[in-house]
Amino acid sequence: MLRYLTSGESHGKALIAILEGIPAGLRLSNKDIDKDLARRQVGYGRGGRMHIEKDKVEILSGVRLGKTLGSPLTLMIKNLDWENWQEIMNVNEIKGKEIKALTHPRPGHADFAGLIKYNFKDIRDVLERASARETAVRVAIGAVCRKFLQEFGIYLYSRVIQIGKVKDESEWQPLNENYSLIENSSLRCLSKEAEKGMIALIDEAKKSGDSLGGIFEVMITGLPIGLGSYIQWDLKLDACLARAIMSIQAIVGIEIGLGFSAAKKFGSQVQDEIFYDKQKKKFYRLTNNAGGIEGGMTNGEPIILRAAMKPISTLAQPLHSVDFITKKEVKAIKERADVCAVPAAAVIGEGVSAFEIAKTMREKFSGDSLEEAKRNYESYLKRIINR
Repeated sequence: MLRYLTSGESHGKALIAILEGIPAGLRLSNKDIDKDLARRQVGYGRGGRMHIEKDKVEILSGVRLGKTLGSPLTLMIKNLDWENWQEIMNVNEIKGKEIKALTHPRPGHADFAGLIKYNFKDIRDVLERASARETAVRVAIGAVCRKFLQEFGIYLYSRVIQIGKVKDESEWQPLNENYSLIENSSLRCLSKEAEKGMIALIDEAKKSGDSLGGIFEVMITGLPIGLGSYIQWDLKLDACLARAIMSIQAIVGIEIGLGFSAAKKFGSQVQDEIFYDKQKKKFYRLTNNAGGIEGGMTNGEPIILRAAMKPISTLAQPLHSVDFITKKEVKAIKERADVCAVPAAAVIGEGVSAFEIAKTMREKFSGDSLEEAKRNYESYLKRIINR
């Protein structure tokens, strides 16, 4: 069983995660995690917070002398901005000091529903945990899972394919050199022309005090046939991945493979025909419209996920709202925020997907040590080849 729990507030002392289920013997260092944390922080359209935070992980438990112990990993990312928020975010009551409450909920944010659900009178009690800052520690968890998956030849990639109305329709193969173009792009975009259009649109949004969303794509390669299950609803891998992606702040939709466009086609145009190469002793497809998943299980093709991110709810030119206490018409609160965070969301998408794939790998191949898990995996691959 692979599972995790996160804790921490956006402007609190730190973000914490406990990850349980990584086998003993996996080589792991801070650097393996920090590089993904750095990838999450870049991207054209990010806000001032990214100039303050230089995310680094501290591994507090579960690793000794560079290898996992099989016990729970505790990961901590300190919030450098905490220094500026010690009074407002103090865990102890400050007698004789009144902290001004935020009472103007932002449309589209957790503010309004959170105030009512938890019977709060200050929006900060909601926004500190609802903030996308929490995703930093989920990227850290994903980085550990990515390191585990690489031991089995499984790799994750992402790119941005749309910001606002500007699309990048380039075809791509993540294993080719074109992926370096994506990694070096300020918007994780393959097409330089599309990137220019996206940057211009972000500049326009920033000038008018607005925000932008978009669409990103995650591709997972090197997967064996049979991860996930059709036996129960909560074991279906596509459902697990959809839940994980939808749990990212501001994500409003996901599709796998052809996704919604499959609804416009005939079945003969959608289903991926199956072939067998006798020399290579391998099943293969000529198309991957299913996006690598059939019946809740991997079919041996790359998994292809696309997610839609709505524009960020915090605007420099706030929208109409109502004061939670006085019930009078007001403008929503204005917190420091990004204009566009779709490139960051793509990296987060890799992280949460890595966890789900690692989870189903652990369920199928088990093993208290990495060596045992690999042995179980290799035995399974041999059985597939010798069918």
